[in-house]
Amino acid sequence: MKIRVVSSKEEIENVDESEEIVHMAFRPSNTDIFSLVMRCPNLKALHIPSSYKRTISSSAKMFLEMQGISLLEGDVWGHRKDINEYSEVSRNVYNRIKDLRESGLSDEEIVDKMVRETRLSTDFIQFLMKQQESQDTQKAASTK
Repeated sequence: MKIRVVSSKEEIENVDESEEIVHMAFRPSNTDIFSLVMRCPNLKALHIPSSYKRTISSSAKMFLEMQGISLLEGDVWGHRKDINEYSEVSRNVYNRIKDLRESGLSDEEIVDKMVRETRLSTDFIQFLMKQQESQDTQKAASTK
């Protein structure tokens, strides 16, 4: 899964309309969030650093919720925007989640383990798990 990293409000107008997950590496205003959502109709999640998430207004949170967009906290560790405008969640993360599910661990245990192993936030791991479940359901339905 690719995460588009946006470092400034000026970059919002250059974000591809097909983006599904965007990490805002700056403190977004309500206007910035609204502009991004209008620009990206397929947006599923907005990922922002923890310190910035605490400053998001309740009206912005409500707007995202009404649009069905998850507000996730976390950083894109070690990412260099000057090299690539995307950060990527490794396929290994999904494989590890699948392995842990198959071993019989509960969702809570999987989240705890994955947070320790990957340094991704709890809500981001939960989002990835929901995405994976959704994809698995779609695959199963298409094979019937």
